[in-house]
Amino acid sequence: MKPMFSRRSFLRSSGGAISGIAVTATLYAEEGLGRSKALSQPNDLRFTEQIFGLNYTDTERALVYDNVEALVNRMRTRREKAPLSNADTPAQTFDPRLPGEVYYQQENRVRVYSADAGPLPNDENIAYAPVWKQAAWLRAGKITAIRLTDIYLQRIQKYAANLECFVTVMKESARKEAYQADIELQNGKDRGPLHGIPYGLKDLADTAGVTTSWGATPYKDRVPTTDAVIVERLRAAGAVLLGKTTLGALAYGDLWFGGLTRNPWDLGEGSSGSSAGSAASTAAGLCSFAIGSETLGSIISPSGRCGATGLRPTFGRVPRTGAMALCWSLDKLGPICRYAEDTALVLSALNGAGTGDPSSFDWGFAYDGKTAAAEDMVIGYNPVWFEDATVSEVKVLTDLRDMGFTLQKIDLPDMPYDALLTTLDVESAAAFEELVLTNRDDTLKWQEPQAWPNTFRSAYFISAVEALQVDRFRRKVMEAMADVYRHVDLIVCPSFAADMVVITNFTGTPSLTLPIGMEMRQSTPLLNQPAPDPDRRKKPYPQAITLWGTMFREDQLIAVGRLLEEKYRFFEQNRPVLNTETTP
Repeated sequence: MKPMFSRRSFLRSSGGAISGIAVTATLYAEEGLGRSKALSQPNDLRFTEQIFGLNYTDTERALVYDNVEALVNRMRTRREKAPLSNADTPAQTFDPRLPGEVYYQQENRVRVYSADAGPLPNDENIAYAPVWKQAAWLRAGKITAIRLTDIYLQRIQKYAANLECFVTVMKESARKEAYQADIELQNGKDRGPLHGIPYGLKDLADTAGVTTSWGATPYKDRVPTTDAVIVERLRAAGAVLLGKTTLGALAYGDLWFGGLTRNPWDLGEGSSGSSAGSAASTAAGLCSFAIGSETLGSIISPSGRCGATGLRPTFGRVPRTGAMALCWSLDKLGPICRYAEDTALVLSALNGAGTGDPSSFDWGFAYDGKTAAAEDMVIGYNPVWFEDATVSEVKVLTDLRDMGFTLQKIDLPDMPYDALLTTLDVESAAAFEELVLTNRDDTLKWQEPQAWPNTFRSAYFISAVEALQVDRFRRKVMEAMADVYRHVDLIVCPSFAADMVVITNFTGTPSLTLPIGMEMRQSTPLLNQPAPDPDRRKKPYPQAITLWGTMFREDQLIAVGRLLEEKYRFFEQNRPVLNTETTP
């Protein structure tokens, strides 16, 4: 027998988000079945009261019951007469700057530590060279932008399919842009350190006339008519766009509509995500750098897995206009590179407010490789975070001390940080309301309990009151962490220790994740695959550490990152062994 109403019809008619009490008001069947006699009384609200820990009297329940239909009608009217697209931003915008706090001001300028690029090496070493070296070779006439671009296009042709790291390769337009860069440089027009440098772009940033799929089946044929602001800025800086890199569907994980992006160090495991293709292609030497994005670990996680260096900027530094919105108060765009100072060069080109993103603002960014890492910097840590750490992670503490930095033990406030995730659930569900209401969320490949479709559906049962309470709690976390940073300049710990991924994404502060060596471990299973046999032989994989900075002090993160990088020389000593064999 067909039920009087289904979960789908319930969500379509009400949304369920009005403190869960919309349940009763939706018991009008859309097909003219009338009011359900079994579920049409004030006492039916008891179920939702239990969900939200409420205990109304019969009188209170009757009054609430009379109001619910009006509340749901407002929602229905809004959906019918004012449908929203992913590009529509909320009126309320998140600002990570706390009232009364004084933040470090900078003028826009960037200078790397060394300017001596040395002689031009072979093609593979050119591909793995830092951006600043490639830029120096271009200006010295030792290489052309066309040759540099062709080196990467050839590597993409050879290795990208096996890594499943590019959605679209833009060969023709890339060569045209490279040719134009050569002409301009020969004629004395220098657009800056990215002029003639090839890069990959996460496929959630719009490119006019070129598919921008967001990694998801419902949008795999989506072709925007305008460029994202960051694309315009990189073009103005003279960078050469090689193509669109893969991302886990709707910026989660490494599974996208066309495959599963692989770790260059082991094709038997995923690259992690959601900036899966950006991290994999950069670590594999398929581009000079790439653009990633992070809402909750999407730069940190794949950078650590693939051995890349990922900078997550302060929230609001980089405008997101023309990029897919997942969570307006959390989304951040940033560079994924192989070398720390390259992130400074890219951030300098991206930095600044942009029309269309009310959360973006103008704030100068400066980095000087000669002076940024002052010896009086204090680095916070907690020994507990390193109790289960790898040898490489623990060694970082000793090495930082040896570099002359003061390490200070800190404790983070004891707070229920997981509660903050309610904001992510609510905002992401709002951003993709259309998918749920039209049932197109069913077309997404990943349908597990932790996947987006289930998150979106479940979010409709989150109390609107609780969503606001969590926002108030977020402010308390911001204030508490601001107090922690009054005593230290930055914090160091394993990337997923101490709730730092959650905390710092919600406070809006920056981070830098970089490889520090190779560690023996077992392969991480591919999505929906069984875990490997615990007796299976371990093999070496990249090991990363994350530095967590205070507001607007990316320069300090990059400077300390450069010193660690100089000590460990990761890509000088380690490179993935790439091949063109069929993926497992």
